[in-house]
Amino acid sequence: MRPRKHAARRAIARDRRQHVTTAMRLLVTRRSRTARLALLATLAIAYPGQSLASGDPVHGQQVYKVCAACHAIEKNGAGPKHQGILGRTAGTVPDYRYSPALQKSGIVWTDETLDKWLADPQAVVPGTKMFYALESAQDRADVIEFLKQKAGATP
Repeated sequence: MRPRKHAARRAIARDRRQHVTTAMRLLVTRRSRTARLALLATLAIAYPGQSLASGDPVHGQQVYKVCAACHAIEKNGAGPKHQGILGRTAGTVPDYRYSPALQKSGIVWTDETLDKWLADPQAVVPGTKMFYALESAQDRADVIEFLKQKAGATP
C-alpha cells in the first residue's frame, strides 16, 4: 500500500510542475494580460497558501532611493519621515505639515494599507500631497519589507 501512496504524491507533484511550466511558457512567449492571469491562477492552484509577492528588502532599498527624493527614515523632508511607520496613524508625524485629507483619513499603516497607498495614493486619499505611485506589486512588497526592517513599527 505504501508504494502506491508515494507514487500518487510524485504524480501530483509532477502534474503541478507541468502546469507551472506550461503557464511560464505562456507568460514568456505572449506576455499578454491573459497569460499573466493564467500563470497566477496556476500558481495559486498548484501552491495554495503561499504568498506570491513576498518582499525582498535588498531590492526594496534600491527602489526606496526613488522615495528618498522626498522621504527619509529618520527625518522629515518634502515628505514625512518613515521611522516607526507600521502601526502609526497617517498624518501624525510631529513637525510635518500634512494635507487636511490625509490628516482626516484615519488610515493606520499596515502592509495592506501601505500597498494600496503606494499603488495609487490619490485613489486612497483624494487631495493628498503625495503623487508618486509604484505600479509593480513586487516593488511595493519589496519597499514594504525594507521599511519593516529599517523603519520599524510605532512603539
